[in-house]
Amino acid sequence: MEKNQKLKDRLISFVIPCYNSSKTIESVVRQIDDVMKTREGYEYEVILVNDNPPDDTWRIIKDLHQKNPKVTGLCMSHNFGQHNALMAGYRKAKGDIIVSLDDDGQNPPSEVFKLVDRLNGNTNVVYGDYTDDKFASGFRKLGSDFNDWTATWLLNKPKELYFSSYIATTREVIDQVNRYTGPYPFVDGLMLRSGSGIVNQNVDHQKRQEGQSGYSLSKLLNLWANGFTAFSVKPLRIGALLGAICAGFGFLFSLFVVIQKLIYQDAVDAGWSSIICIMMILGGLILLMLGLIGEYVGRIYLTMNSTPQYIIFETTESDSQS
Repeated sequence: MEKNQKLKDRLISFVIPCYNSSKTIESVVRQIDDVMKTREGYEYEVILVNDNPPDDTWRIIKDLHQKNPKVTGLCMSHNFGQHNALMAGYRKAKGDIIVSLDDDGQNPPSEVFKLVDRLNGNTNVVYGDYTDDKFASGFRKLGSDFNDWTATWLLNKPKELYFSSYIATTREVIDQVNRYTGPYPFVDGLMLRSGSGIVNQNVDHQKRQEGQSGYSLSKLLNLWANGFTAFSVKPLRIGALLGAICAGFGFLFSLFVVIQKLIYQDAVDAGWSSIICIMMILGGLILLMLGLIGEYVGRIYLTMNSTPQYIIFETTESDSQS
């Protein structure tokens, strides 16, 4: 064996969920190929997960696979959502390092080694941090701040940690993430649960090349619901606390009314309006908590029914073999 024999190159798997990205994904893959040529000691694969958009993204992915065998495409049977698509890509990835990024060019592949170089014995998950997120709308910034606050409170996320869609992780973390088989994955929560060292790395944030975000208000709310129902029971504890507070307040108010009636007797009005207001407040709280409990129970039911996390309808591998 030669003394200076080259060691086997480390494999980086790029996992990219694709939705309405027919005009952008080719450029992203080209940038990945360009940046990987600049660093020795690494090989790469690109896993493009087509989340069944209305455009012809899947045709573009198949064309990319024909041009570059390092590109693998997975086509979902219908739209499962970004985090489900990521899980499909993670299970397909073979790399020693797995990098997740968006399909619209906002996560520049040229910055990938800033994340990869931070991975070491003490750090196994690195999130890109957009220190100057100048392309996010006011609505998106507000939603991002709200999600950050809820993740800090519900998931015990470190306050200084910023979640983004640009992530580099080790193989060991992804193996732990892949153990989750429930139908409502929340990747950031899984990273928190699986990683022992999670840090941020400043990266550039580019303008979206084409189109607009695929996240509507309802999709953002569903993603937020996934985060706090899948990894925390604190909302249920809040319900119990609110119930205790309301019960205590009702007892004190009843005691006050009895004492006032004994002192002032007929001068005290029965208080029909106040009773109705209290009933409406308590009724609203009860219905709110019943709905929250129902959400938990419904998700438990779907999980026990083995509702699939995703369904892969077609792959570029099967297409190549046909």
